[in-house]
Amino acid sequence: MGVKRSKAERVAGRGDDVLPGQLELVPGGGGTRKRASEKVVVPVARSPRNAAAEVVEEPAVEAAPAPAPRQKRRATAEQMASKQREISISEFFTKNRHLLGFDNPSKALLTTIKEAVDNSLDACEEAGILPEITIEVHDLGFEQAGKADSELTKGEGRFRVVIEDNGPGIVKEQAPKIFGKLLYGSKFHRLKQSRGQQGIGISAAAMYGQLTTGQPIAVTSRTGKGKPTHYFEIQIDTRKNNPVVTRDDKLAEWHQEHGTRVELEIVANWQQGQRFVNRYVEHTALANPHATVHYVRPKQQRLSFPRATDELPKEAAEIKPHPHGVELGSLMLMAAESKSHDVKGFLTSAFSRVSPMVADEILKRTGWKKKVRPRDLAEDRDLAEGLQKAIQATKIMAPPTNCLSPIGDALMKKGLVSFLSVIETEGPEEDQQLDLDQAAKKKASKKEKQARAEAPLVPDAPPEEGVEKIKGHNYFIATVTRPPKVYRGNPFQVEVGLAYGGSWPADKSIELFRFANRVPLLFQRGACGVTEAVVKTDWRNYLLSQPKNSLPVGPMALLVHIASVWVPFTSESKEAVAHYPEIIREIQLAAQECGRKLAAHIRKRQHADYEAKRRSLFELYIEEVAQALGKITGKSPLPIKRDLVKVAREVTATELEEQDRELEEASEKTSRRPRRRSDEEAE
Repeated sequence: MGVKRSKAERVAGRGDDVLPGQLELVPGGGGTRKRASEKVVVPVARSPRNAAAEVVEEPAVEAAPAPAPRQKRRATAEQMASKQREISISEFFTKNRHLLGFDNPSKALLTTIKEAVDNSLDACEEAGILPEITIEVHDLGFEQAGKADSELTKGEGRFRVVIEDNGPGIVKEQAPKIFGKLLYGSKFHRLKQSRGQQGIGISAAAMYGQLTTGQPIAVTSRTGKGKPTHYFEIQIDTRKNNPVVTRDDKLAEWHQEHGTRVELEIVANWQQGQRFVNRYVEHTALANPHATVHYVRPKQQRLSFPRATDELPKEAAEIKPHPHGVELGSLMLMAAESKSHDVKGFLTSAFSRVSPMVADEILKRTGWKKKVRPRDLAEDRDLAEGLQKAIQATKIMAPPTNCLSPIGDALMKKGLVSFLSVIETEGPEEDQQLDLDQAAKKKASKKEKQARAEAPLVPDAPPEEGVEKIKGHNYFIATVTRPPKVYRGNPFQVEVGLAYGGSWPADKSIELFRFANRVPLLFQRGACGVTEAVVKTDWRNYLLSQPKNSLPVGPMALLVHIASVWVPFTSESKEAVAHYPEIIREIQLAAQECGRKLAAHIRKRQHADYEAKRRSLFELYIEEVAQALGKITGKSPLPIKRDLVKVAREVTATELEEQDRELEEASEKTSRRPRRRSDEEAE
């Protein structure tokens, strides 16, 4: 029941109308309530005759929520615009140096050495000089201690990296820009095989040294005999991506007639990074048999890899872009920069393999009814798109391949032999064939000596084809160079070589050596297209065991080299090759060809082992048979034994010839088998 009030009380003020326990509704207050759990009491007017006032109870009305307060703006468009500025490439890579291979101190050590060595090899080859490169790594903490029995720096520390070459040198005006400006070089805009591509490497190494130690890069260079030697200390202004020369001296003497010496002080981890550097030096000597590499390590003897040949690699020629590999935006930009008066002249002068006849065929496919100039293509996207479609629809000869410089079969084999000669340890001497019963025999009689003298000499077996003996170990070496192919209009060529046997472990996965333009790829093996191609190859056809989706198992090292005017790396650090189907297919074909040579060698070795095993069974009884026949006939047992051994060899040889024919037939069936679906998809 409600509380009854008199009329006087009801007409009283607003504050008096609200009794305890009731809600007060504030006019204009948006329905704000003081108690949500109470009921609203509304007085009801009655006629004057009704003296008593009655109060009617009504259910509570849910009030609407109050509007959120308006938030204050944090920044205006003008304020944000005032903070925007251009970012230099140096600033970007200062914060993102992991993109260039400077992830950690151990990896940064390898990247610094690699970038400097790549520049040295490129410069020597372009100048026609047989490279002689010295790589030095100095532990500054160890050297400052000055004690021979002190330990090397454990973990991170300061190291000085020195790379010296006998190349053509660098002119004084260009040295600051080469070492102190990112994205500056001569290789980016040309289609020609080279190790460097982007103009970032050595200047990025200088930037890393400057960031970690505050020290500038030191460069000593001389361009020829009788010319001055210049010494520079260069830093990078990362705000503007410009070099800052802090020292410029002219040296009175230098031991090199021409060449360059680069010194960088960096924070590195030799304890963890030395195995990568060691492997890089070994693989560089392997892929560059024309180079001599000297390697100086902390607290170790100097190691030298002599050149295996005095022949320089074939000089790669610069070519023009192929029209099938040019995209729409690049086509419009090239048209804008063209000096030709018509599109036909533009096509024949700007692209390779476009003759006047091919240009006429392309223009005929466009369907243009009016004369079009290259400038019109740059301004009208529809015209440029029509020309690009006509180019793609026209059959054009593949680009020239004189822009490539592969290692070659002969030099690849020499490189493998030289590489194995340096890294291989001395193997055991040849086992001498001893007669175990000889010590228990009496001295030979005169008749036996006479029979030995009259016996014909048996010449040594000729060395097996493809087998090299290196420090007491026998290695089978095979190489294959595929003909050049094209991906996205860029020529490329694949080479594969293998070394089987020797001291390689037979129960572990093979060693896979990956190279791109003669540069070793040591990281991201699982993310590389080269690894995918080798894993997809069925090595069981070539008498090697292979787990599913893994590298084959056996005593083998496999070398895969890709030569191209533009290697499709997966990142700027150039550690893995992208998975282009054309490249993967070519690697598979080269690996299969090498595999067939390997299978033939393994079968020969198996046959030789089988023959020796079968002959040993005969020889177990030949001695006794010869002795018995000698007693019966009264003749010396040695000629009888020799004749019996000859018969045993003829018998086992006949059996092996039959087995060889059976294996050859099986091999031909394997090579003629239908291709798997995965192989077709790889294309």
